[in-house]
Amino acid sequence: MSFAGFAARRLLEMAVTLFAASFVVFGALYLAPGDPASFLLAGRSASPEALAAVKAQYHLDDPFLVRYGHWLGDVLQGDFGRSLTYRTDVSRLLADRLPTTLLLVAMALLVVAVVGLFLGRLAAVRGGATDSAVLVATTFAVGTPSFVAAVLLQGLFAVRLGWFPSSGAGEGFADKVWHLTLPAIALALYLIGMLARVTRSAMLEALDSEHVTVARSRGVPERQVIRRHVFRNSLGTVLTTGGLVVSTLLVCTVLVETAFSVGGIGQLLELSTSTKDFPTVQAISLIIVALFMTVNLIVDLLLPLVDPRITLGTRGAAA
Repeated sequence: MSFAGFAARRLLEMAVTLFAASFVVFGALYLAPGDPASFLLAGRSASPEALAAVKAQYHLDDPFLVRYGHWLGDVLQGDFGRSLTYRTDVSRLLADRLPTTLLLVAMALLVVAVVGLFLGRLAAVRGGATDSAVLVATTFAVGTPSFVAAVLLQGLFAVRLGWFPSSGAGEGFADKVWHLTLPAIALALYLIGMLARVTRSAMLEALDSEHVTVARSRGVPERQVIRRHVFRNSLGTVLTTGGLVVSTLLVCTVLVETAFSVGGIGQLLELSTSTKDFPTVQAISLIIVALFMTVNLIVDLLLPLVDPRITLGTRGAAA
């Protein structure tokens, strides 16, 4: 299959999956027990006229598929409706908060990639006591939930030592990076341990392969063997975890943003869920699904470039 054909097929699959996800996200409001109008009013009492106005605004008297069609048509035009809690357009809320979340996820992803790959490579190459130390450290990291890491980091580095702010997202790029450093580390800690272990296992498997033995027998310098024949051949396995890494970051950002009062879409999702602000919840859920699928698409397109043994349309390293 050609690269263009594979990309077109994956884009079509992504569009179909997003369509199905939008149906589920929209239908979740109407699967909840009780009258949808009551949820939209957030439990507030309303006159018959106000109730009729809410039903008219959200087409609640129309058949379900008609309501879904109206909503989907608005979404395709960038209109996610109006927030019931903040009394403003959901699109405006997302535009204000999404950049903060994307910066936080990008910082955490950078920390995961750099530290996780370094520790995994170090453990596989050095072995012995270094390998044991890395395994102990990664066991601690994997066993520490993001919200626990957030509380510990906040208490030590923000409250006790005062090195970083304890809350907020800051103003300006440099100030934002400073404010988001602790949240990014809390978000990345678990995934550092996971990625380090995946990298270590993949490199140990590559070290036992025949082509590495042949390269060493030919006198290829050990550093070059590690870089070209071991680490590079391990990247395919490591890259396949990219979707899992990003999905975990997107899920855990809700807890971390709430702990640090970051003000991104993760904290907005938590607040909107607790106040039953369904238009906002629907919009954020759909965006998270779209981001996750975009990352998976990028991973699928990069895999054949990283590891030529992998053909388009397949995942996992060749035997």
